[in-house]
Amino acid sequence: MSDCCNDLGPLGREEVDVLHVSRGVSRRDFLRGAAGAAGLTAIGGLVSPVWGQQKRVRLAFCSQLLCVVPYEATRAAGFFAEEGLDVELVYTRGGSAALQALNGGAVDYAATSFDAALNAFSNGADIVRFASTGRLPLFALATSPDLADEIKGVEALEGRTIGVSALGNADHAFMLYLLERAGVDPDSVEFATVGTNLYDAIRLGQLDAGMVQEPALTLLQERGSRVLVNGMDIDDANEYLGGAYEFMGVATRRGELEERNDEMQALARALGKGLRFVQSTTPERLVESLPSEIITGGDRDRLANTLERYRESLYPTAVDMNLDAMQRVIDVNRAAGGRGGNVDLDRIVAPEVVG
Repeated sequence: MSDCCNDLGPLGREEVDVLHVSRGVSRRDFLRGAAGAAGLTAIGGLVSPVWGQQKRVRLAFCSQLLCVVPYEATRAAGFFAEEGLDVELVYTRGGSAALQALNGGAVDYAATSFDAALNAFSNGADIVRFASTGRLPLFALATSPDLADEIKGVEALEGRTIGVSALGNADHAFMLYLLERAGVDPDSVEFATVGTNLYDAIRLGQLDAGMVQEPALTLLQERGSRVLVNGMDIDDANEYLGGAYEFMGVATRRGELEERNDEMQALARALGKGLRFVQSTTPERLVESLPSEIITGGDRDRLANTLERYRESLYPTAVDMNLDAMQRVIDVNRAAGGRGGNVDLDRIVAPEVVG
């Protein structure tokens, strides 16, 4: 599965690398089942979606599985349709590709990590963030199984080899911040850039530790790895970051804020219902809402267990942006020497859209 934290490459009207497209209103069977499981009348009064004329919009995002859950759940439960929208969910190969598609006019909106949005903005993309759907980073710092008893904290990583997806990505910036916080000289650490699939390298001991996502984290824990910092757990975020850390959210082109205002509010209302639905329905229903193409070969029960474990920490219950959480991302990028750390928060946010 591709990373949603990729750094931004050259901007322009390049062909979008599309992995999958979900569009249209949900299956009626899913809606009926979800209504019984979650009590939809209590979270939006929805009994059946609006089947009339709808405005089509295209929303691109990365293909990291935990990022997409609120969007697919909103689509599958019919909340986009209820707000008069026919939303195409365009899966791209990483957050940078989604932002390139937005900046180049290929899509109307892009949902990415805030780190990716900061990098895009600092690289010349005139974008603005107006809604939030994720409040924690989707990675954790874990040791190799063989070193679990030897490496018991971040401070023990001095002189070690640490895996990250790529230098400059969100996980690398977060790692640099953790090292600085623990008093470890980053120059004493060797970073190995091995893409998003670090599981085998850590499992086999080729890396001493690394920033991993799910399901790699669960699989490594089953083999005896020690989790040093779990960015997906709100308690760890409070301890190591001082609170929530803005991650997934929706951006559009700044020049279209006024003309798209009603549409943006409708999109935000739908996603707000979807976020509450994510917290109220069963994890099995959430898995059912995901396109089979993106979980082919995966363990559906493990995914359901992962959602049950993390959804309360990962996903807010409203799309309103937490400006303190967004500033933390800028501060971490600044501490790590990333160009996203030079962005003024008020230049990249439009909190007035959703109040």
